[in-house]
Amino acid sequence: MAGATHAPSLARRLILLALAFAVVLLSITGIVLAAVNRTAVERAFDRRLGVYVKLLIADIAGAVDDQQIVVGANLGEPLFELPQSGWYWQIVRTDAGRNEVRTSRSLFDVRLPALGAEALADGPTRSREGYVTGPNNVALRAVERTIELGEDGDFQIMVAGPADDIVGAVREFNLTLIAALVLLAAGMAIAAFLQVRVGLAPLQRLVGGLHSVRAGESEHLEGNFPTEIAPLAREVNALIDTNREIVERSRTHVGNLAHALKTPISVIQNEAAGRDDQLAVKVAEQTRIMRDQVNHHLERARVAARARVASTLVPVGEVVEGLARTMEKIHRGRGLEVDARVPPGLMFRGERNDLEEMVGNLVDNACKWADGRVAIAVEREPAESTADRVYFTIVIEDDGPGLTADEREAVGRRGKRLDETKPGSGLGLSIVSELAGLYGGGLSLGAAGIGGLRASLRLPSV
Repeated sequence: MAGATHAPSLARRLILLALAFAVVLLSITGIVLAAVNRTAVERAFDRRLGVYVKLLIADIAGAVDDQQIVVGANLGEPLFELPQSGWYWQIVRTDAGRNEVRTSRSLFDVRLPALGAEALADGPTRSREGYVTGPNNVALRAVERTIELGEDGDFQIMVAGPADDIVGAVREFNLTLIAALVLLAAGMAIAAFLQVRVGLAPLQRLVGGLHSVRAGESEHLEGNFPTEIAPLAREVNALIDTNREIVERSRTHVGNLAHALKTPISVIQNEAAGRDDQLAVKVAEQTRIMRDQVNHHLERARVAARARVASTLVPVGEVVEGLARTMEKIHRGRGLEVDARVPPGLMFRGERNDLEEMVGNLVDNACKWADGRVAIAVEREPAESTADRVYFTIVIEDDGPGLTADEREAVGRRGKRLDETKPGSGLGLSIVSELAGLYGGGLSLGAAGIGGLRASLRLPSV
């Protein structure tokens, strides 16, 4: 039986989708907020520099009428007096070809470069902002303004401050922003996980209900399901009922047909038993085969009814080891060795008689053909998920002559026997295969590692 392929987990896909959306959204948010903050920090810094520019303009205008006014004396910032402090101002007179320069004491004899062409004049005051390189190659944020005082001259005023103040403020905000976004992302991940778990809980209940139905613990999906899942639950219950009706109807037809044939077969058998001619012997022989066939179908219908709702648990080790000891005693005269290896605690979900019939047929067949040894090994099959049905495999090997591929295919057909000298009806392997199929398992034949035939019986466990 081919196994179903498993697509990626629905819960995992929903969580990954939510995380991907959160990462993209938070990344865009972080980039936008960082850019907005940098712009805000630069504007605040520019406003501070603009205040110093206005104070210098007031000093220049006042010094025209009062020679006692010292330009830059009322700025109120001692850093303009500290050499190479990073805070500088510079006034250049540009009218009539003059190139008179006044600077803050912090500049000494160094001049600040003019803003580049990319710093465009802003408004009627022709104010510009941008970055320049100051003393010791330190980056500065500068505001430059050109004023015209008529006959008193034209002046270009520049005030600059350290760009590191902007970088530091931006870096501090960015680190805080990253920490906040990481915490927010973690919170969103936890929320998405909880939402998926809570949202998919009804699906888990649905899967558990199906497992109970398959295991024979209940006949229908029970419980209340959300509106989105309730139609699915109803359809599954309807499908279960339909399947049960089909199985019951087929089993009834087979049973009725078998019972209808038993009486005519018994009459023919009794008539043939009273005669000893060759025809009577042949009729008696074929009648026995027909009776075996009828009994076989009756038993199959009985097992189908049991397997449909089988909930009995049978210890596999007890049955297999018991059969191994029994067969070893039966064939003691041949010196036959029957080895059985069964893992402890393994249980078969079904009827004990059915397990004994299947394993007994296979072990008996192996003992008939073995030269001196029969090996029985039972192995668990790992389940791919908790929702999958669990199986185990009973492997029976003998060191007899074995069978070719064509012969292995032929013995699987009901009533087919390759050696008429061996006892049996030829129905053993067919019965085993059909019984295993009714339980959802199967029988496969192959070449044994010890030289003979290898029979692998796959059955459901818990």
